[in-house]
Amino acid sequence: MELRQLKYFTVLAQTLNFSEAARRLFITQGTLSQQIKQLEYETGSQLFERSSHSVRLTEAGEELLPLALKTIADTKECQDRMRDLKGALTGTLNLGTTHSFTGLMTDTVKNFLKQYPGVDLKIHLDTAADLLEMLRDGKLDLALAFKPIMQYDEIESEVLFKTSLSIVMRKGHPLSDKKKIKLEDIEGQGMVLPGRGLQARRTFDRFVGLDTRRLNVRVELNDPNLIMDIVQGTNLVTLLSPLAAYYRPNLIAIPLEDNAYPMTGCVHRLKEGYRKRSCEVFLDMLRESAQMERLYKNLEL
Repeated sequence: MELRQLKYFTVLAQTLNFSEAARRLFITQGTLSQQIKQLEYETGSQLFERSSHSVRLTEAGEELLPLALKTIADTKECQDRMRDLKGALTGTLNLGTTHSFTGLMTDTVKNFLKQYPGVDLKIHLDTAADLLEMLRDGKLDLALAFKPIMQYDEIESEVLFKTSLSIVMRKGHPLSDKKKIKLEDIEGQGMVLPGRGLQARRTFDRFVGLDTRRLNVRVELNDPNLIMDIVQGTNLVTLLSPLAAYYRPNLIAIPLEDNAYPMTGCVHRLKEGYRKRSCEVFLDMLRESAQMERLYKNLEL
């Protein structure tokens, strides 16, 4: 049994599609089928049930999957430990960020790459919920996202800054001269409502409830960049973190209900498990970048 075969097995178990698994692994479908058959021979068990229409795990495959994932993770940790013992920052760092944190992540990445050219970075852009699941599965070394409403026992969250949900609109909008906005101020305004997968929407639903009928929702979507594109070119408003407006000079963010909807920007990591030296260095640089963000953007600690 080879580590390569276990990697092939886990990808196929996750996709349940030989063609898609082969594409992700950058091998031919024939090579994948051959290696899976070899693994089944060596384990003495059929791992997949195959038909002309579907592929699914057998009972033996279900039993092997968590063991294979742990073996792969343990091997990766061993490699990381040995690399760190050499005292050189090399290898790969897996990072995750939501759209709201792309500015902070970009600044840190640029500084990190200049100082540590031996480390490769893989950066995943996704929702907070998906990033935290990837973190739990060991696919990320750290994730940048607002603090989730649901807590994860195996994840620790370090606060980088505090802010609040704001109404984001284009400059020149009829509401743009207000210092703060109440919920009733936007009831008659056309709105782009963030999709339920976004933290801004989760924060809003948590305090206001799931009934949005009092709002004039014209568009609902879960891509923050597209939301801001629409708001920038129309008279529609949206609910987002004020970070969304900082990098777009034509947008402004006005606190909703006098900062009544708090949002806490955090870096998230697993509580247990080996931590790469490169991850610790990156985190130190991230803290420095976050400090500058607070100074320039009037964010709270």
